[in-house]
Amino acid sequence: MSARDQHPNNAPGVPMIFPVWFENIQVKYLNPLLKPIARYLPGTATIEHRGRKSGKAYQTIVTTYRKGNVLAIALGHGKTDWVKNVVAAGEADVRYARQTLHITNARILPAGTTGPEAEGLPKMARTQLRRMAVFVGDIA
Repeated sequence: MSARDQHPNNAPGVPMIFPVWFENIQVKYLNPLLKPIARYLPGTATIEHRGRKSGKAYQTIVTTYRKGNVLAIALGHGKTDWVKNVVAAGEADVRYARQTLHITNARILPAGTTGPEAEGLPKMARTQLRRMAVFVGDIA
């Protein structure tokens, strides 16, 4: 069994696609460098959420896909803390350079999901859904 298979982010239906070493480098080095400018980069934003237990405010860098009033984020890192926090709260704010979107009805579509909800996703999110879970929220 690999380290990825035993990682706490690896959950049924929400597999961790990226290797653990990449996760560690991204969290420790890349995210702190990119956080101040992430919302200005094409396709990226910061999702603002609160800890489930602590109530502490967090900002996490995400790559988003939008189609109409649906916002999708592929979960290559599995079921991370930001995902758990936002699903528990049911809502969050997604901040871009020039706008902030409030999302509600936060949910996870497990990897391999098909059907009407999957078909309503942006094309890139549908493509990634074949192999990884996708976080979905409705834009309020």
